[in-house]
Formats: sequence, structure tokens, C-alpha cells
Amino acid sequence: MAPHIALIEPRIPPNTGNIARLCVATDTPLHLIEPLGFSLDERSVRRAGLDYWDRVDLWVHPDWFAFRDAIARDRCLYFSAKAVQDYRDAPYAPNSVLVFGDEVEGMPARILEKHPDRCFRIPMPGEVRSLNLANAVSIVLYQALGRTPEAP
Repeated sequence: MAPHIALIEPRIPPNTGNIARLCVATDTPLHLIEPLGFSLDERSVRRAGLDYWDRVDLWVHPDWFAFRDAIARDRCLYFSAKAVQDYRDAPYAPNSVLVFGDEVEGMPARILEKHPDRCFRIPMPGEVRSLNLANAVSIVLYQALGRTPEAP
């Protein structure tokens, strides 16, 4: 069983397209938590360059509460530039859901406050305050894949 990726209210179509491509390449389910900053109709995703869209194991949740009802909280690991713990220390499991905030606001403060023990960051010693969302997802997903055993 592969980890899952969840994006809270993603706003930028090309970021989501790059993440969708990554999910297809790694056979990783993708959860999108609405509202989205773009349409998922076929014409819109094609125009935004979201190729491979038809091959994504896609789950769309109408809001945070629907996502929370569908996914057990103990499966979720949250990633934010505002977290303290290093992403390399996260307790990855084969069924982990790697949750990321949107490109503008990042992870909602309520999640960081409620689950500090499950929040992780990618260290950035330089002067950059955050990474592009698609890059951050790639880094964390490959760390999770390298740390979890293959499903039988």
C-alpha cells in the first residue's frame, strides 16, 4: 500500500498538475480538498497542462470535514514550513496520508496547533521562506516511499 497525498484547497493548476503526474509515476492516490482554485472539468485540466489526469487515483472531498470523515486522523502527517520537526523524522507508514496546505496560506494554523506532534517541515537553511508546493510534495513523498516497505 502506497502513502497518499492530500492537498488542502490547492489554488495553482500547474502545481496540482505536477503533483498529479508525480502520483501517477509513483502509483500514489491523490486527495484534493475543496474549494479548489481551478475547475476539474476536462477542458480546464487540459488547458492547465494537467496531463495524465485520467490516470490519477483521484479522491475529491467537498471540504476539510468530509476529508477528515473519510481518512483516519492517525494516518495523517502534516507538512508545513511553519512546523518544527524535520520531515525525515516523520513516522511514515505504508498507509500514511501526507497532507499539504495551499500555495498561498500554507497549512491552516488550526491543524498546526491541534496536531504539533504530527507536523513536519523540510529544513531550509537559506533565505527562502518556503518551497514550491510540487517540489515539497516530491521531497516528502520520496522520503516516505524510501522509508516504507513495499506492499505484498
